[in-house]
Amino acid sequence: MADFDQELDASGLNCPLPILRAKKTLAGMESQQVLHIIATDPGAIKDFEAFAKQTGNELLDSKEEGGKFFFMIKKS
Repeated sequence: MADFDQELDASGLNCPLPILRAKKTLAGMESQQVLHIIATDPGAIKDFEAFAKQTGNELLDSKEEGGKFFFMIKKS
């Protein structure tokens, strides 16, 4: 079983689209649910760190694998 509730594939999208998509997806989720995001924009690392701080959502995990970036955000 996956340790997240929804997945957002933002591969190929450049800033600020991954953040905007994540914001929209999180808006439709319940509190404490986890969103898994896949991105290919290297700027996404800083973007999602800032996004989590600004929105109060928790960035549980951030990693890079084979040129892709993976983020886990828990909705506050």
